[in-house]
Amino acid sequence: MIETVVILLMFVGAEIKEHRIQPSMSECLKGKRLATRTASAQTEFKCIKSKAELETNIDGSVSIKSLLLKWDGGFIYY
Repeated sequence: MIETVVILLMFVGAEIKEHRIQPSMSECLKGKRLATRTASAQTEFKCIKSKAELETNIDGSVSIKSLLLKWDGGFIYY
């Protein structure tokens, strides 16, 4: 299923290393502030609102299967 979600992204260098669905933008920004305090200099965090393909795990939790990042010509999958 494809839905619009708020995502906390963790970058190491220019590569996305981790992504987590957040309940709201304010919760995402709070998590970003906390993570930034303990992260190394090469690690950067960003909160985005984006479309994502989601999947339901065996335990019932929902995770991101792929991100649909928007650009001028449409969407790219990550």
